[in-house]
Parts: sequence; C-alpha cells; structure tokens
Amino acid sequence: MKFNPVIEHLKTYEPGKPIELVVREFGIGSDEIVKLASNENPHGCSEKATEAVRKNAHLMYRYPDDTMTALKSKLSARFSVDEKELIIGAGSDQIIEFACHAKLYGGAKILQSEITFAMYQIYAAQCGATVVKSPGIAHDLDAMYELYRKEEPEIVFLCAPNNPTGDCLDRVDIENFIERIDPDTLVVVDGAYQEYAAFKDPNKALDPAVLIEKFPNVLYLGTFSKAYGLGGMRIGYGIARRDIIASLYKLRPPFNVTTLSLIAAERALEDQEFVKNSLKDCFLQMESYLAFAEKHGIEVIESYTNFITFLLDGVTDSTALADALLRRGVIVRDLRGYGLNAIRITIGKAEENRRFFDVAEQILDSGAK
Repeated sequence: MKFNPVIEHLKTYEPGKPIELVVREFGIGSDEIVKLASNENPHGCSEKATEAVRKNAHLMYRYPDDTMTALKSKLSARFSVDEKELIIGAGSDQIIEFACHAKLYGGAKILQSEITFAMYQIYAAQCGATVVKSPGIAHDLDAMYELYRKEEPEIVFLCAPNNPTGDCLDRVDIENFIERIDPDTLVVVDGAYQEYAAFKDPNKALDPAVLIEKFPNVLYLGTFSKAYGLGGMRIGYGIARRDIIASLYKLRPPFNVTTLSLIAAERALEDQEFVKNSLKDCFLQMESYLAFAEKHGIEVIESYTNFITFLLDGVTDSTALADALLRRGVIVRDLRGYGLNAIRITIGKAEENRRFFDVAEQILDSGAK
C-alpha cells in the first residue's frame, strides 16, 4: 500500500514510559513505581475539577458544546482577551498542528531551537516543511534571527520555558526578537510551563493579551496539562488576533475536546489556590535536586518548570543511568535522543523525590549499570 512519502521519514514522538509497561517488563508492583518522566503535576488536579467530572459523568453520551462558550468565557476573563481571540484544542499540541497546516505549504520552512519540544518538527515534517534549527542547548535569539533572515521561514517557534531543558527566555528578549520579525511570519510562543516561570521570576512572565496587542503575528499557547494537572484530559488553548484564530478554526475538527475535559478545565481555572500551592511545592522540592546534583558533581540547567535537567558529562552515561533507574522502578526521561548526555526529571512529591535520590545514589556510588 502506498502512503504519502513524507511519512517514511517522520519520527514518532516517544512519550515517557507508562507505569503499566514497567510493571509488565520488569515485574515490579505498580505501588513500587515512581514516574518522574512526563512532567505531570504530582498533586493531581483541583478537587473542584475532580468533583465536577464525577457529577457530570452521566453526560458522556452527549457531544460536547462545540462553541466551548463556558471555558472561553473563563479564559477570556483570566487573560483579558476577547473570546474570538481563543481556540481550544485537544492539548496545545493540537493547535501546533493547526498552525503548521495553516502556514506550511509549497516548500515552507520552520525555525526552532535545536533542542526543544519534538512536536514542532514532527508536525512541520508532516506538512513536508523543512526544519531549520539554531544551535545550542538554549534559545540563542541572535543566531535564530540570523537564520531567520537567511532562511525566511513561515513559522518561528519559541518555547518559553523550554522543554526538555527547563531554561526560559526573558519577556523583554522575546518581545525585542518578535519586533524584528516580518508580520507575515507566524511566531508561536509556547507557554505550556508559563505558570511555573511566572511564579519563579516575573521577568519571565508573558502576558498573552500584551503580546497579541503588540504583535499581530503571535500565537500564544497554553495548556491545562501541567500546572492544572489535567494531562489525562487533553486540553489546551491558543490566543491570537481574530484573523489567525479564524483561519485555525477552519482546520479544527468538530467536537475536538470532550465534554468532561471542558468541564474539568472550567473548574480548574476557578481554583487558583490549588495552582499556587502546586507551584510553591514544586520549587521547594527542586531545592533537594539542586543539593543532590551539587553533592554528586552534576551540572544542572536552571529550571523555570516542573522538571529539572541533569547534565551528566564526566559523571555517567544518561542512557545507562535511566535504564538502571527504570529497572528499579524509577522512571525518568533520557535526553540522549536530543543529543544530550542528560536526564530530565519531573519534580514529584517529597516521598517520590526521596525514592529517586535513594535509588540514584545507589547507582552512582556503585557504578552499577
């Protein structure tokens, strides 16, 4: 059977290993496994969201409200944007897909940092686009601008904070960069972890309303998967000028977000106290990771997210360490596929983090593989 030849060269996105797979592969009880690989909120989600889903479970047979008016109204109030400047997706990555299909045709290109969220490249490649990457672990905006002038891409992706490294550009630097970009180039600002960055450092905080007012070519992305703890509900959003949103809507399938996902997101937005407490605990727990890294001579990338990246050159091999941890029931993300000898670790609850420290210390001290 013949398929689009573009598919032959596509890479499949590899998520963190699920607990169920580790149970099957290594015979470890599910209660003995600590998953620190997918940047989920270890505190779950707001009880308000959980209770709302319970109360409305009987609506599963109904198609969702395809206007998504209730959630848009809450997002509109939260970000001071018009409801027509919002689009809701099955995760913010679905909106990345819409953007790529809207802008990438006829030999188009995208520009991104060398090490960043894998789905930018995957969706672009699905459209037959060329992917241009600026060098280095972090976003180098000067290098990106030089490549922008040379390659003339249709889309520029900025991930702030960046996944999988955790570093974050300053708001001023992002705005200064966008000012130099042609208005016909779409600039996608991925703020999946913005709640964490804004909590840690106001200089990193992005205001979507300000961005789209200043720049007619910006598409800001947010998600309920991280700080709000709704990864399993698959719901995110995009904010942009009306003309961009109108174009993306033409690519949106009907009923793309479930009834219960919409209800959960609406209630989650109401419970900012839950979010605040989650953020506070995240950075409190991160201090223990910094102490562990210092003890073992491990370099870290300063993180503005709910995960931390350990750079392991001169210490150990990242794949060997990740595999040894996995066999002992601790799931982390090996970044060797990004060309880094590094692991990415989600910040968990205190007891989950202690399990990582105990197991990782045994492995590092013994040299076991």
